Amino acid sequence: MASSIYSSIKTEDFEDTSSGMKIARGPFLRQLLVVGGVWTIYFVLGLCYGAPNVFIPQIRRDANSTEAVSEDMASWLSSIHGYGALPWILILPVLTRRFGRKVPFIILCVNTLIGYIVFYCSTSTTVLLISEIMQGMLVGSNMTLLIVIVTEYTSPRYRGIFMTVKSTIFFWGVWIANVTGTFSHWKNIALIAFVCSILSLTAFLWPESPSWLAMNGRFKECATSHRCLKGYDKEAENELESLIQSQKEYLSRCKRKEASWSRLKHILETTTTKAFYKPLLLSMTVMSLYNFSGKFVCTMYSIELIRKITNSESTAYTGMLILEAVTIFSMQIGCVLSKYLKRRTLLLSSSSIGILFLFLISLYLYLIKLSVITENKIVSLLLLTLFSMTISCGPMILACSVYGELTPLRYRSSSLPTLAIFSEILMASVLKVSPYIFKMFDLHGAFLFYGLSASVFAFLLYKYLPESKYKTLQEIENYFLESPKSKVAIENISKDFMEEKDKR
Repeated sequence: MASSIYSSIKTEDFEDTSSGMKIARGPFLRQLLVVGGVWTIYFVLGLCYGAPNVFIPQIRRDANSTEAVSEDMASWLSSIHGYGALPWILILPVLTRRFGRKVPFIILCVNTLIGYIVFYCSTSTTVLLISEIMQGMLVGSNMTLLIVIVTEYTSPRYRGIFMTVKSTIFFWGVWIANVTGTFSHWKNIALIAFVCSILSLTAFLWPESPSWLAMNGRFKECATSHRCLKGYDKEAENELESLIQSQKEYLSRCKRKEASWSRLKHILETTTTKAFYKPLLLSMTVMSLYNFSGKFVCTMYSIELIRKITNSESTAYTGMLILEAVTIFSMQIGCVLSKYLKRRTLLLSSSSIGILFLFLISLYLYLIKLSVITENKIVSLLLLTLFSMTISCGPMILACSVYGELTPLRYRSSSLPTLAIFSEILMASVLKVSPYIFKMFDLHGAFLFYGLSASVFAFLLYKYLPESKYKTLQEIENYFLESPKSKVAIENISKDFMEEKDKR
């Protein structure tokens, strides 16, 4: 079925505009089909993260006791996803390298279906914890599989908007989970996730990734898949030629790895070249900014946070829904802004304004504690909303775009798992310790902590982050290769290979 759908691209796939340019209508729709499957499963990931925010209070309310879900268990239910993802961060790259991108994605959809069946049938917090551990594969796929699919299957002109929408879809999932748990039984979240997981099985209709086919030396299949997804225009053909040429050179260099010393030398040269470690460190910095901005923590603990600020249960639920709705609206604005602004400009400007609001919230709450000013709930929620809006326009939608584009194709098998392990441990740990930070330093101290932490990472990105908008993955990779150390390393690899070839 898939082969019949993607067998050819006809002239009807293109539509002339008034300016004389041709828009690849057919290839765009094929890319949209692939990305649509990723968006759907990413929506389920949002449901996964949003569920604890509502089922924990609902279980406590139904039992009429906070001990129904202890504080320690509540922190585990909110953070266990990240720790459950750790083994899958190591397994999924092996699967994607061995079997391509389609097969692991289908396995992911099936596992998600089973996990939410367990979620729906759960009768205790222990079973809920098990179901969330099962969703570790879904969480682990974010940076090891889903990001790879979006970047490899899409054209540079569409990739940015596809990536930013993907981030928005995640928070739509969080919001829908919160709405569902607020106005109905929390188990209904599982029904939504079950339907979405089935819809994601459109992956059976996908072609295989052109990049994966090229990495395995299947260049004719690579060309067919690439043209089906991205068309025959000059830009697409140049990208295809660059991809095939780069992978041919890389595969030729890989043939030299026969002796153990040669393999060790290759590993050392890889890890010391700027094209490997600089994108990795920059990606880690972006993820650190995302987590230490405090926005995701505010999302996961929004009910408890707003309750502490307003001392009202009903206001906490209403404020939570409004805050998350504003977050989603702001992310949509960010998607529009990303079309007109450079990624670096949007990321750094929105981060700077968001950090400013963190300091303002901290100062405002501290002055209230000192009784210098009287608390105004509207002002408190307004500052929190403005903070959410600014962070939502930048780091929340651009974090995935930045590390997805920066990671070089030839180093993905090693750098993405490393980054994913770092990211999931960081996110899970921040979520785990945040309740204790709020308790130990009070709200004003917690916001000051997040403001200072985010400032450090924003400064590092200002100093070192390059622009990646409208650049192909190969062009971005070449940017990091343009250093004397990297060039010498690559020339030495090629020279050694040619010498060994002449000897044989």
